[in-house]
Amino acid sequence: MTAVEFDPFSTTFFDDPYEMYRSLRDEVPLYRSETYGFYALSRYDDVCAASKDWGTFSSTHGTDLSTLSAELADPIEALIMLDPPKHDRLRALVSRVFTPRAVTALEPMVRQVIDEQLDALTGRETFDAVVDFTGPFPVEIISRMLGVPSGERQRIREWLDVILHREPGQIHPTDEGQAAMIAMGTYMYQLAVAKRSNPGDDMLSDLLECEVDDGHGGATRLDDVEIAGFAALLGGAGAETVTKLLGNAFVLFARNPDQYRKLVDDPSLIPAAVEEILRLLPPAQYQGRYTMADSEWHGETIPAGRPVLLITGSALRDERAIDRPDDFDIERPPMLALGFGYGIHSCLGAALARMESRIAIEEMVRRWPEFSIDEDGLRRVHMSNVAGYANVPVTTGVGSRAAIAGG
Repeated sequence: MTAVEFDPFSTTFFDDPYEMYRSLRDEVPLYRSETYGFYALSRYDDVCAASKDWGTFSSTHGTDLSTLSAELADPIEALIMLDPPKHDRLRALVSRVFTPRAVTALEPMVRQVIDEQLDALTGRETFDAVVDFTGPFPVEIISRMLGVPSGERQRIREWLDVILHREPGQIHPTDEGQAAMIAMGTYMYQLAVAKRSNPGDDMLSDLLECEVDDGHGGATRLDDVEIAGFAALLGGAGAETVTKLLGNAFVLFARNPDQYRKLVDDPSLIPAAVEEILRLLPPAQYQGRYTMADSEWHGETIPAGRPVLLITGSALRDERAIDRPDDFDIERPPMLALGFGYGIHSCLGAALARMESRIAIEEMVRRWPEFSIDEDGLRRVHMSNVAGYANVPVTTGVGSRAAIAGG
């Protein structure tokens, strides 16, 4: 039995798992959890290889240990819980909304939402980066795209925070999380029904009209339950990823002011900075899979029928594949964006997440050329799969007001 313990529901994991990840990579690159019954891969090459092998590492049982460890009588018809060929047919439905060209067309709307959020902070020398900025705007953008009415968009983020929360040692959502899951699913279903009667210029209305190849030479349309599943998936990913990435950005920039100064002096470096933030502190720390066949790793076998965690957060700090992996270097040469997933389940909205993050950081460096954070006031989320900050107290520096006024 190894002395290294990887517990994805522990305070060590929630607060700072990176030393533990190093021990995993060095001592037990194939880890077996006696407590929860899963296996885990932590090295870069292993995570990449397993991510591409959907035939062995299936998504049909879900992506977190709550569903991976459950007996599923009927597979859930959600995109993130499907393998080819059905996965490919359904993904094709929504992928056109997230092509680079389609995302570029969204930029004016994204800028407007971000500007409105930041304009409300004008004149404030202190604020919470997550509560006042990175939390509200991403869900505003994705829910606007979905067709959620304006007064109801922040409810999605509130539900998600409760759904994803985990107490230490608890694999399943809390009772409040289960209730929030039902409430969000019910809301999305009712929204789909309403769109069928009164369609608008939005993604849900478009999906109601789309036909899907049924795999037998014919075509079928999505029903309201499937539409609701799409809405919940896209709303969740769109609300969480950018919120956590940008909260991490505030912390990394404050701790590495030389890197932030480079962006203030040369904003053209911002896209590369987004990639480095995603590498160093990925919002999705691991992806869950379910084995469909035995496979061999480091002289040992992962049997069929077992949950496996592919630890992205560890893979992206693997010194076997990455030079100076613990350094924050925004001028690092481009590399595989493993933080947005890899293989058939790579993040559908990656282009949108990159654009939102780029624009948000452009506004950061323009409005606040100097800022600091209150390290004692930092508070991390305790969530399944997702890592980042719930609170990042910020104090803006000298010159920030002038930058706002002059911008």
